[in-house]
Amino acid sequence: MTALLCSTSLCGDITVSDTFLVSNIKEKRNSLLNGGLKFHTLKLGSLFHRKKQRNTMKGSDFSVSMINKKKKFKSSGEEEVAKILKSLPDTASAFSYFKEVAQSHTTETCNYILEALRLDGKLQEMAYVFDMMQKRVIKRDATTFLTIFKSLSLKGGLRQAPYALTKMRDSGFPLNAYSYNGLIHLLLKSRLCVEAMEVYRSMIFNGFKPSLQTYSSLMVGLGKRRDIDSVMSLLKEMETLGLKPNVYTFTICIRVLGRAGKINEAYGILKRMDEEGCGPDVVTYTVLIDALCTAGKLDCAKEVFSMMKTGRHKPDRVTYITLLDRFSDSRDLESVRRFWSEMENDGHVPDVVTFTILVDALCKGGRFSEAFEILDVMRERGVLPNLHTYNTLICGLLRVHKLDDALEVFDNMESFSVTPTAYTYIVFIDYYGKTGDSVSALETFEKMKSKGIAPNIVACNASLYSLAKAGKDKEAKQIFYGLKNIGLAPDSVTYNMMMKCYSKVGEVDEAIKLMSEMLENECEPDVIVVNSLINTLYKGDRVDEAWEMFTRMEEMKLKPTVVTYNTLLSGLGKNGKIREAIELFEVMEEKGCPPNTVTFNTLLDCLCKNDEVMVALKMFFKMSCVPDVCTYNTIIYGLMKKGRVKDAMCFFHQMKKLVGPDFVTLCTLLPGVVKAGLIEDAYKIITSFLHSSEDQPANLMGSVLAEGGVENAVLFSERLVVNGVCRDGESILVPMVRYCLKHGDNPSGARTLFERFTKDLGVKPKLPVYNLLISGLLEADMIEVAQELFLEMKSSGCCIPDVATYNFLLDAYGKSGKLEELFEMYKEMSSHECVPNTITHNIVISGLVKAGNVDEALDLYYDLISDGDFSPSVCTYGPLIDGLSKSGRLYEAKQLFEGMLDYGCSPNCAIYNILINGFGKAGEADAACKLFKRMVREGVRSDLKTYSVLVDCLCMVGRVDEALRYFKEVTESGLDPDVVCYNLIINGLGKSRRLEEALELYNEMKSSRGITPDLYTYNSLILNLGIAGMVEEAGKVYSEIQRVGLEPNVFTFNALIRGYSLCGKPQHAYAVYQTMVTGGFSPNTGTYEQLPNRG
Repeated sequence: MTALLCSTSLCGDITVSDTFLVSNIKEKRNSLLNGGLKFHTLKLGSLFHRKKQRNTMKGSDFSVSMINKKKKFKSSGEEEVAKILKSLPDTASAFSYFKEVAQSHTTETCNYILEALRLDGKLQEMAYVFDMMQKRVIKRDATTFLTIFKSLSLKGGLRQAPYALTKMRDSGFPLNAYSYNGLIHLLLKSRLCVEAMEVYRSMIFNGFKPSLQTYSSLMVGLGKRRDIDSVMSLLKEMETLGLKPNVYTFTICIRVLGRAGKINEAYGILKRMDEEGCGPDVVTYTVLIDALCTAGKLDCAKEVFSMMKTGRHKPDRVTYITLLDRFSDSRDLESVRRFWSEMENDGHVPDVVTFTILVDALCKGGRFSEAFEILDVMRERGVLPNLHTYNTLICGLLRVHKLDDALEVFDNMESFSVTPTAYTYIVFIDYYGKTGDSVSALETFEKMKSKGIAPNIVACNASLYSLAKAGKDKEAKQIFYGLKNIGLAPDSVTYNMMMKCYSKVGEVDEAIKLMSEMLENECEPDVIVVNSLINTLYKGDRVDEAWEMFTRMEEMKLKPTVVTYNTLLSGLGKNGKIREAIELFEVMEEKGCPPNTVTFNTLLDCLCKNDEVMVALKMFFKMSCVPDVCTYNTIIYGLMKKGRVKDAMCFFHQMKKLVGPDFVTLCTLLPGVVKAGLIEDAYKIITSFLHSSEDQPANLMGSVLAEGGVENAVLFSERLVVNGVCRDGESILVPMVRYCLKHGDNPSGARTLFERFTKDLGVKPKLPVYNLLISGLLEADMIEVAQELFLEMKSSGCCIPDVATYNFLLDAYGKSGKLEELFEMYKEMSSHECVPNTITHNIVISGLVKAGNVDEALDLYYDLISDGDFSPSVCTYGPLIDGLSKSGRLYEAKQLFEGMLDYGCSPNCAIYNILINGFGKAGEADAACKLFKRMVREGVRSDLKTYSVLVDCLCMVGRVDEALRYFKEVTESGLDPDVVCYNLIINGLGKSRRLEEALELYNEMKSSRGITPDLYTYNSLILNLGIAGMVEEAGKVYSEIQRVGLEPNVFTFNALIRGYSLCGKPQHAYAVYQTMVTGGFSPNTGTYEQLPNRG
């Protein structure tokens, strides 16, 4: 809320309107005053000051120029001069006329002639005009200086002012005191505070005395940058030059100190004001109250208010607005009500501004019913709630996630003649973004545009925030690149949101490219985003680029934070660069960035993972911050890694005195203790831990088993069960059975373990462990043992088999062809009230197809469909289509395929592959290719199996060129051909007598692809080379088989025999036959058919 607190005239045109604003009042209330209270712009100085300054060193015409500025209308003579000047045909005549009417010039006419002279390169004449402007007290605005800068070939706008001063003086453009003051004001107005200070230093160096207003403006600018030291230095410097601070100067200092939380120093300024006879006014007290509230010293603020009430400077409306607003922010509703009462007693009638603050206070206090009632009170008193009132109420509701109520307020706004603006929509967009609802955020953004409200950069940034959080880079790009179309330029927040989005989806190159654009556009990158980019580069193994980004931070005027260093340390640790990590750690203190606990933890982790636990221990004892549980866990990990179990246990017991161990501590320590056979120690550790934790030891058994081994883990588990430490012994049994099944040589060991705990130790098994063990036994083809366990499960009464139990057994029966048992169990499910699910039905259908009973499988499918409760999946259709295809019933297979969509099931790649293969094996290559094209058209991504099937079926019908085209398409589509794919195309080329190409691909698969040929590859080459009469090459391939250690089979020998027979080399053929027989290979009918007659 902007509240300007005085209307005293300035000496000159420098208005320090924000000098005495109530600080940190939220921007959302800036325009409330426009709808309610009207305050005059605060200007500093007085007529006395103007008279006094006319006699200061080197004189100043600045105040007179400012009086000229205040004239609302130009005289008709000035207008005529401007008109004539612009009508003259050339610069020479225009300049001549300009000099003739020197008394009638304005800033506009002077800037016009300056630009004309600049275009003609007349520097001397430009210097004359500038000098005349200074002497005749004509205001020099930004255009004046920029035109001169251009004439001196200076690029960069007003930012170049400090450098330009020397060049201006050398080129005949010396500045007087008031030009310096004016230039400083222009720089501050453009938020170029650093450059303004440089011009100020130059002004002092050249013997000019800045005005009181210049000092005030500089103090305000530096205050906004929180540069307190420079503000206080300016206060001393102005006194050195003989300028006495006035009430407004002191108030600026109080405001700046207050904003920085330096309340004692602010009180010191207040005391000094009294001592120097420059008593504080209502503005000073109001600024002090605001500072105290901002610093959380609410009681002190109340004391100042009480002092005002009893003193000469009574609280005004702005004082009350400040108190109401600040105490509302602090959720002190009682004080807000008291100040409200005091305000009314003092005769200040509540208006829309104060009512809106009260609504905000009630919302923050959770009194939403009262907040809605206030709206009625406002209307009764003739104060209509405005846009900001409704926005405040919506913000309050969204703050506590009352979205429906907020939307209701939003929907009713127009019925009260209040139209939502971009800010209203932004509030909702921001809410959706922060709650992760990027879809609603984007919909709200689009709705705002559809209502004819042009999105501002804040709305775009809010939308980008939600999209960046969700990693929706496509939608974010649309908004970002659409900014130019709606006349907006991205700001720092926009760029940072986009970089965050790119970083989240791993598009780090795009993020870096955007950062370069951002710096070119003079937008400041966010250190958090840069840290994220460094982290992403490290994760992508782009270490050099991560360090380059780190070194660029200085160029970007960013100071590395502790997070930056922690990220780099983590990266160095992962790469095992211990020395570099320690060096970077030591640099942190030197760079003014002390390490935190996370820093130490990161470095200790690096040391422990690289077997430097002793160095880690030394660093631990030198820690400058408090270690946490992660610190201790890291050291315990390092000690356990080195096998120093007893030292780790000792460290653990020391840890318990300072920090409570967590589950990670136990997972780090316990497995090693169990592995060392220290079962009693392990038992004591876990029992002490369970007193302060809800975690059960069962959750540890996975890591205990993995490190300690089954034998020790069983001993440990038995101790826990026998002593009742584990409330649920069955939960220990599950991980142990799972481990035995996965790592044991024989699943019988898992069964033995199961019986040991259930029968000997009395653990009552539950469904999960039964299902786990039955599944493991079935995977090992131990169907009979699994059946016994299943029957035991049913008879024990501990638990009832569920659908998963039945599915495991049904699947095993189907795969082993035991259809009678499969159907018997399928019926049993229904009798036991265990409803079969889609997986069950799919298992049965698949089992029937594998047993060659395709018609029975189809009957079951149609029965299920007709019942209406069955939702088929691709796993339903796959076996059916495959069974029909292999039975030569392609028409039925295609019909079933076409009907999939009718049941809401879209064919996937596997289904297409089955059908393409079916048509291919039937020699219908055209139909297979047509299906492939349809697959691509419908957006189903093909896999290597797809291409292999196509290559095979095309080679079968002799269409090798097409097969070769599809083979090449494999790599083009981002897939890597395997040995099967190569075998198919090599065989196809060989059969077509294109042996040179076949051998090229054979060499390619070995050298370029690194694929090892198998026996099928060699047999295919031997056969086709022999048929082509290239028996020597065939013999070399056979030698290659022996060299690589593969064992030839009967087909290898048959291929060689055939080749020698066709080439008329019967002796060689019989020699191969003899080798085959003596090698223990049994000839088949094909062998004898290939052998030539001996006659």
